[in-house]
Amino acid sequence: MRVSPEIESLVPYKPGKPIEETKRELGLDQVIKLASNENPLGPSPKALEAMKKAVDDLSRYPDPSCFQLKKELAQKWKMRSEDILIGNGSNELIDLIIRVFCEPGDRILLPEKSFIAYAVCSQAARVGKKEFPLDSRFELQFDKLIHYLENDKKSTDKILFLANPNNPTGTYLSKDKMDRLMEVTGGRDDLLVVIDEAYNEFVRCDDFPDSFEYVKKYDNILVLRTFSKVYGLAGLRVGAVVGNKLHIDWLQRVRNPFNVNSLAQAAACAAISDESYIKKSQELVWKSLDQFYKFFEEQGLDYIPSQTNFVLFDSERDGQQLFNRLMKKGLLLRPLVPYKMPTHIRMSVGLEEENKEAMKILKQTLNEVEKV
Repeated sequence: MRVSPEIESLVPYKPGKPIEETKRELGLDQVIKLASNENPLGPSPKALEAMKKAVDDLSRYPDPSCFQLKKELAQKWKMRSEDILIGNGSNELIDLIIRVFCEPGDRILLPEKSFIAYAVCSQAARVGKKEFPLDSRFELQFDKLIHYLENDKKSTDKILFLANPNNPTGTYLSKDKMDRLMEVTGGRDDLLVVIDEAYNEFVRCDDFPDSFEYVKKYDNILVLRTFSKVYGLAGLRVGAVVGNKLHIDWLQRVRNPFNVNSLAQAAACAAISDESYIKKSQELVWKSLDQFYKFFEEQGLDYIPSQTNFVLFDSERDGQQLFNRLMKKGLLLRPLVPYKMPTHIRMSVGLEEENKEAMKILKQTLNEVEKV
């Protein structure tokens, strides 16, 4: 049996290498993983306690509607429960959005070097893509996007995906730019705008937009959020999409039943209210990023200031070769060869002692690998 050309040529998303696998393969006792933008503090204590209490009901199917979680999120975000859908991580929701709103032969629009799941899910659905260029600092060439949307948009263009802040660059679109984008796209019945805000809680800039205001004003805007980053629940897979009730209803028709398990729902509900944990997570990230910046400046390496929990830097060396050297020393970072960035590396924030050791290993290894 043959599959379609899109499936046959599809390069699957490759997640960061697991710690235990690295230990087994290389015979290492300790591995520092700063590769997957995870929360090094672990889950919220309130989330752990909530899961313990939920264990007794594991013989029952989970709430298929995630009623309580949607209620909690609606209160926090000042939205309506019926405008929220919960998914098995935001990846499931990205896949759902493309499957529901696109047909084979349609296209999605996205900036270059965006979260690779958009391209993987679109190709799997036999949907094409059009990418818009970035400048030398990995900022979206915004005027080119606006010009295209105003003058050259094709009838097959159905969804515009914007990760804000963006992974893997750490850059962002300001409120002024997003307001301008809404002037061009807001309310259109031929284009859906999906704003992926996985790293929203780590933003420090003072000109970041409130995307929920766009959802309230326009009926063609969807906003994605995740519990994998600031809430420290990556292993439980919980994501949310907020948008027009009609769009949420359409997604609901295709969503698999019981897609979010009972423990995940209980943990997410508890994590939302743990303000001290959220603040601690944010402060760790902001302090660590400043330390990373200082380190890269001392090493004479270019980096991109970040609004996320990671930083992108130019190693000036073959990224895959550097990654392999670092891995053998027990340090896992993320080479960005799949994003056509052969010398760039993404480095996530870890615990304070992990960051300190990582910078020590990285400094030593940079001296061992020749520049390209």
